[in-house]
This record gives sequence, C-alpha cells and structure tokens, in this order.
Amino acid sequence: MRKSLKFEIIRGAAAILVALAVAMVFIFIISDVPFQALYNLIVAPFTRMRYIWIILERMIPIIFTGLATCVMFNANQFNLAGEGAVFFGGLVAGACAIYLRLPPVLHAAACIAAAMLVCGLTMLIPALLKTKLGASEMVSSLMLNYILLQLGVYILSYHLADRTQGATMSHKFLDTAIIPTLVPKTNLSWGIVIALVATVLVSIFMYRTRWGYAIRMIGINQSFSKYSGMKVAATVVMCQVVGGMLAGMGGAVEILGYYDRFKWRQLPGYGWDGITIAILAKNNPIFIPLAAFFMAYLRRGCDLMQLNTDVPAEMLSIIQAVIFLFFAAEQFLSKYRHKLVVRDAKDEIAGKAAEKEAKGVEA
Repeated sequence: MRKSLKFEIIRGAAAILVALAVAMVFIFIISDVPFQALYNLIVAPFTRMRYIWIILERMIPIIFTGLATCVMFNANQFNLAGEGAVFFGGLVAGACAIYLRLPPVLHAAACIAAAMLVCGLTMLIPALLKTKLGASEMVSSLMLNYILLQLGVYILSYHLADRTQGATMSHKFLDTAIIPTLVPKTNLSWGIVIALVATVLVSIFMYRTRWGYAIRMIGINQSFSKYSGMKVAATVVMCQVVGGMLAGMGGAVEILGYYDRFKWRQLPGYGWDGITIAILAKNNPIFIPLAAFFMAYLRRGCDLMQLNTDVPAEMLSIIQAVIFLFFAAEQFLSKYRHKLVVRDAKDEIAGKAAEKEAKGVEA
C-alpha cells in the first residue's frame, strides 16, 4: 500500500472516530439514557435485515451525488448545485414517467436520459459564468439551487399536480417507467446496481481516459495545465456538465425506484451529503460507495436513536460537521505524516545500501 494512501486512510478513520467521540459527549450531556442512545446509533442499524435494506436504499441517491461532486472537486471546481440538480432531475424524470409512452426498461432509460440531459445543460450556467466572466462557481451554483427549486415547485404545482389528491403531488407514474424492486418486500430497487455500474464507469472515466487525466491535472495545477496546452476552460465546463448529469441521474433513479409520484417540494439534501461523501472518499470515485454506505448507516442510526430515545436525529449534522472540519484541516495528523515520510525514506536508503553491499560481496 502506498504511504500516502495509508496516511489518508488513517487520517480518515481518525476523523470519523473523533466525530463519533464528539457525538458521544453531546449525547451524554443531553440524554437521560445515553447508553441506549449510543446502542441505537452504532449497533441497532445492523440488528435487523430490514434495517440493512434501508441503509442500501439510502445509499442510492448519495452515491450519484458523491460521484458528481468527486468529478467536479477533482478539477478544483467547487460547484454546489448538485442539490438542485438532484431535485430537478427527479422532476424531469417524473414528467417523462407520466407523459411518455414507451415499453418497460426503455421508458425508465428514457426518463433517466432526459434528466441527465437537462441537468447537464443546467450546469452550463455556473460553468460558463466561471469561464467567461470569472464569476465564482460556488456562489452562482449555490444560487442556482434555489432557482431550480422554485422553478420545479412551479412546474409541479401548475403542470404536473394531481388535483384529486389532498397534497401537492404529481399524477402517478406509468408502470413502464418504474425501476423494479431488487429485493421483494423492500424498497431496494435495481437503482443500487445502476449506482454501482455508474461508479465503475466514472472510475474508468477519471483514471483511464484523457478527459479524466485533464480534469485531475487541472485540479492539481491549473497554470501548468494551461501552459502544457490543455484546454482548461473547456475541461472546466465539461467536468461541471458531467457532474450535473450524474446528479440528475441520481434524482431520476431515486424518484423512479422509490416513489410512484413526484412529491418533493423541498431540496432533498442529497447534494450536501454528496459533498461529505466525496470528502470522505478523498475524491476517489471507487471509494464513493463505501463512504455512501457509512453515511447511510449513520443516518439510519440517528433515525433509530430519535425513534427510541430522547436524542434528535440532527445529531447526524454534528457528526458530518466534525468530519468535514477534520478533513479540511491540513495540519490534522501532519506530524504523523512527516514521521511516515521520514521512515519511508530511511527504509528506501537502507534497502539501497543493502543492495549495494550485496553486489559488492558478489563481485
């Protein structure tokens, strides 16, 4: 295992343990039954098979948003519109599921493709504002989330709503558009398989294609990439469009696999989870499913803790915030990294000396 990878794994595990320790402190302060709360947070999610299926269900959308964030963050493009893209992608897929008439499988594929296309085009807005006008993609994408939310609520309320229902929701999706259930008597759909396939494809894209190489090089040193002849502006636009497509795909798969109508009237929160997941995975797409599983596990634990004890599920936000802070702190465990580098260098020097001595004996 490479030393840098070993260090990042240790650093990540330490950040998670510190976050859980902070959560424990808060639980002991606010709860009358702290040990029961900790049991529900840490152990209970694995005590029933039904809970494990729920964890896998919750992984699906955040794998996509994690992949989307991973692609954009690799190019140092801090686009935060994944949240709005998930919402709007779900809306577009829902509209296609109502009005398109296609055979099974093909219908769901068309809905997902439409969501990817629309959300990819939507991400052109912050990308072009960045490359043409120098506007911060962080600010423009953050504002774009609320534009997409309000536009989506308008479309839902005035064009897709089923007036026979007591709440604002769309008409029912056609059966041909629904992504089938993978495990009987659960809500776990074939979307989990789609998400894992997407993970493999994004990993190949990032590490086996010239476009992925360009994205990573621009993220490491944009000036060097520019002077090397890379098309920096085009790559910046491309990575944000790809990120938008992945986030839109996540919204579509979630809506078609979990719901029979479009019911969202607020941003679902999957985009923000995707940022945490990308940070946990160190922007490596192959680790995104593991990070997504961890986040889904924590969310289920917090839900059970709120259900069975006096601790609110918002404890998850504290855990996420602490993890984010420790990952963002470059000095966290920096002394250990220095020792690791020094030890590695000494081992290499000793190995070369031994090899040289062996050659001298043979001579």
